[in-house]
Amino acid sequence: MYLSKSKYCNAHQCLKMLWLNEFKPEVKEDTNNEGVLENGTEVGIIAKHLLGKSIDIEFNENLQVMIKDTEETLKQDSVIITEASFSYNNNFCSVDILKKDHDRYEIYEVKSSTSISDIYLEDVSYQVYVLKSLGYNITKASIVYINSKYIRGKKLDLRKLFIIEDVTDIALQKQEEIEKNIEEINEYIKEKSEPKQDIGMHCVKPYDCPFFKYCTNNLVRPNVFDIRGMSISNKFKLYNKNKISFKELLQEKLNNKYLEQIDFELNDKEPSIKKDEIKEFLNTLTFPMYFLDFETFQESIPVLENSSPYEQIPFQYSLHYLENENGTLKHAEFLAKINTDPRRDLAERLIKDIPKNTCVIAYNSSFEKMIIKKLASLYPDLSEHLMNIYNNIKDLMIPFKNRSYYTKEMQGSYSIKYVLPALFPNDRNLDYHALDNIHNGSEAMNSFKNLKNMTKEEQEKTRKNLLKYCELDTLAMVKIYEKLVEETTLQTS
Repeated sequence: MYLSKSKYCNAHQCLKMLWLNEFKPEVKEDTNNEGVLENGTEVGIIAKHLLGKSIDIEFNENLQVMIKDTEETLKQDSVIITEASFSYNNNFCSVDILKKDHDRYEIYEVKSSTSISDIYLEDVSYQVYVLKSLGYNITKASIVYINSKYIRGKKLDLRKLFIIEDVTDIALQKQEEIEKNIEEINEYIKEKSEPKQDIGMHCVKPYDCPFFKYCTNNLVRPNVFDIRGMSISNKFKLYNKNKISFKELLQEKLNNKYLEQIDFELNDKEPSIKKDEIKEFLNTLTFPMYFLDFETFQESIPVLENSSPYEQIPFQYSLHYLENENGTLKHAEFLAKINTDPRRDLAERLIKDIPKNTCVIAYNSSFEKMIIKKLASLYPDLSEHLMNIYNNIKDLMIPFKNRSYYTKEMQGSYSIKYVLPALFPNDRNLDYHALDNIHNGSEAMNSFKNLKNMTKEEQEKTRKNLLKYCELDTLAMVKIYEKLVEETTLQTS
């Protein structure tokens, strides 16, 4: 088995992860988000130009071909190579960027994140180990990552987009440790039967393990890992005390919300509806009411002027509204055209669709407020109206976050994706799973970003699906609002 830098990092997190990946890949869950992978690819491609003109080693499933191509390219006195590939005693690595200046070599490991984590240091240290073992004089090892404070102008400035951090001293100090780790990995992977290894924080740090469900399939359900809102470190503390089942957890001194979730699920309790608290919240709402939801996309490499890496760029909204208590429900919507900056058009439509001094309702309103505030700072001429909308936003999540309304079906969550089916379990018109292709925000973002790669027919179908998905988000809010009104009405009738 070739031990690549990714396999080494997996083993550094958890040796059993590497063993399972090698011998039981069928039990692996897909924990990768399509958008995350795409961002990583984009960053890697752009970073190849960071140090100047470079020669790329083309990927080949036969690693020996890549290694041989690298050796040929390194015959030049001075050269920058991307994906330069090396192997020492079956330890393989491809270096994102390798700079050669006569007998001096510099390694640059590119990451799509906005900070450095310990696993990145392991990654680059492993590469230093492989190259030094082959006799290369490594004079510098750096990690290249995204500068989150960078704001793009008309042109992309790679020197400002990326931060290059020299980690040479750390990588060199780790060489003996790396060698010992490799020896341990090689011994571990020889095991013929599945090794026994308990779960722990290594299951989630630095990354969520794709085998966590498999490694916990023998635990009673529900268990401590099903508690909503509790930190994973506290969950493992309880697990290590052998407090795993809900029955065992009920005896622990826990936050009342955790105990409430446990109690409701264990005893199949009826819904808890605190009507006075709900009514107090409803009294903060006034007509006309506008139910608002945005959809956004993110780019690791900002493509729009005056945007930053990973900034939430709004491209769509849905707006249901009631002009008075007995009024007819109306709907407005916006979906940006492809290959355009959607922000100005969206902002102008928004202030046209939402009058000043009206009650605007969102679910988890901090997101909508963040988007609107950013648009207001971007377009000063629209700022007054946008900030008026901002200042009149109410959060429909509050009664559920505060547990003024709670059912066991919510499973401790106040996310609309749990609240909605709990309140309307048999309404197919409010079922996100019944939608075509787009069922959540991540799928909406990825679909919009991918529109440019579709045929016109595919674009038309996807745009319809995007509109249906976003419309359901605000229709869901209307229905939830009506449910809250119904409960308080029952109290006074």
